[in-house]
This record gives sequence, structure tokens and C-alpha cells, in this order.
Amino acid sequence: MPRKKPDPGFVLDQHDRKILRLLQRTNKVPHRIIAEAINLSTAAVQRRIIAMEAAGVIRKNVALVDPDAVSVTITAIVEVQLNDERASTVDRMKALFRDTPDVQQCFYVTGGVSFVLIIVTPDMRNYEGLTRRLFAENELVRSYRTLIALDRVKTDTAIVIP
Repeated sequence: MPRKKPDPGFVLDQHDRKILRLLQRTNKVPHRIIAEAINLSTAAVQRRIIAMEAAGVIRKNVALVDPDAVSVTITAIVEVQLNDERASTVDRMKALFRDTPDVQQCFYVTGGVSFVLIIVTPDMRNYEGLTRRLFAENELVRSYRTLIALDRVKTDTAIVIP
């Protein structure tokens, strides 16, 4: 299922933006601490967070797991070129990539390739199986190119909020 788009009618004010900046550092900070930091009541902070979740501004609350801690040692950046860019082809590939747990991120892009994927997987054997299933044996894929990351220099998830 495609991800829910944020409500375009939802307007963030300065307090909402401050809350988001704090939550991106850690979403375990108590609402009371956020309230003190931005000069609102705890109840107001709680209402704003609930509203931002309902509007799709806050998509998820998750724990970020260190891949090395769970022996996920391969990070691959994969460029995928499709045989054609018909909507039905693109939609099928989006669904396939979305439903593949090892595909951590997927971007439909311009510039000579169709998709750029970030794939995290425990080892090369698993990655080979993925490449066969997702690319090599897929009649919708013209070509793909893999870049294996040597080091995760920066993998932040925070959005700069103006």
C-alpha cells in the first residue's frame, strides 16, 4: 500500500515546528519537557502531536537499530533501469520494492535510471538471491547497477525543519 500523504490543509505553526525538531532528536522525551522548552502546556503539546500524527506529518515512531548490532553487514545502493516507464510498469515495481523487507529505501527518480534503492541485508548470499528475484529474473528490468557501501558515514533520518 502506498504511504499516506500528509494532509495538505494541515498548517504547521512555530510551536509545531519546535516540537518536530525536538522529537526528531528523540521521541522518548516526555511531553512535559517539550512543553517547558517551547512554552506550552503539556496538554497542548500532546494535542499537537496527536494532530500531527493524524495529519500524516509524523508518519511513524520507531527505534533505529544499528545494522552492525544485528549482523546486517551489507548496504547496497542499487540503480534500476526499467524496460519502459509506463504507469503500470512503474506501479508494479513500486509495489514489489515496497513489499520487500530488505529494501530499506526506494526512490523513483529522473536522470537515466528509474529507481534508486537502498538495500540492507545480512550477507552477499542473501543479496545475490535478492538481485535474482528483484532484477535479473524480472522481465520489467532492463538493467541494474550495484554499489556496495564500504562505510556508513552518515545515515541520519532527521529532516531540516525551517
